[in-house]
Amino acid sequence: METIQIHGVKRENFGKKGSKDVRRNGLIPAIVYGGQEEAVHFALDEKELKPLLYTPNSYIVELDIDGTKQLAVLREVQFHPVKDNPIHIDFFRVLPGRPVAIDVPIRIVGNSEGVKLGGKLTVQKRKLRVSGLVEYLPDYLEIDITNLAIGKSIFVGDLKYDNLTLLTPATTSVCAVIMTRAARGAAAAASK
Repeated sequence: METIQIHGVKRENFGKKGSKDVRRNGLIPAIVYGGQEEAVHFALDEKELKPLLYTPNSYIVELDIDGTKQLAVLREVQFHPVKDNPIHIDFFRVLPGRPVAIDVPIRIVGNSEGVKLGGKLTVQKRKLRVSGLVEYLPDYLEIDITNLAIGKSIFVGDLKYDNLTLLTPATTSVCAVIMTRAARGAAAAASK
């Protein structure tokens, strides 16, 4: 999985007042926690976050807080209810030898038999939550739809990946091929 670097400045004042002061200075309050180490409160520039937030991809984040580097994953982002800009970020530390849970985007490959017969491919999930060691985390999860017929779906329980555990519920539909009106009309005309 790709790594993205984000630079931050440690902050001493936390709580509502401390966060407001940070935002007033044009920065976003953030925290990194997890493992045996103490949580670290820091502030970062919104420009640093754009490549991480506004993309369909998932990344391992290399945080550089006042020269101290550590790996983390994005856990939660809180957005302003009106302006829709980020107002607080939570990161979770990546520990060596311990699995990490992260949402990984899917990539559909193949040409479905159902689509060839006039069906329409619908994708219900764009990302799946997986758990695994950092060295085994892929940039995307490949899903082959070549044998997917009209009226059939691919569920999370149908998928298997080496060195990864799927955390998304097994009954969740990832994609399906549905019958279109044109395909129904063609089927009805063929049966007459």
